[in-house]
Amino acid sequence: MFGNMGNMGNMAGMMKKVQKLQADMAKMQEELKGRVLEVSSGGGAVKIVITGEKQIQSVKIDPGAVDPEDIEMLEDLIAAAVNEAIKKVDDMMAQEMGKLTGGLNLPPGMF
Repeated sequence: MFGNMGNMGNMAGMMKKVQKLQADMAKMQEELKGRVLEVSSGGGAVKIVITGEKQIQSVKIDPGAVDPEDIEMLEDLIAAAVNEAIKKVDDMMAQEMGKLTGGLNLPPGMF
């Protein structure tokens, strides 16, 4: 009748671990939001500074990259830099969260 009481204790211990992991992950997410990354494209022709919240803080364009006859190239460099910046933020988040989860393959959105 009381043979399953051990399982209840294990469940309670597991719940405490899950709650601690959730708290640690929330703390880590807040910490990562404050980080700032710099990314460039076109050999430094376009530089993007982005936060961990994926907010662009600045865009710097080398005047040599501005060719009024080829605006499309500059547009492509800006798009590439922004996309790379977003990818770096995602990679940073995944790497740091992976440290907390011990390599568990959690589905997207779990952190």
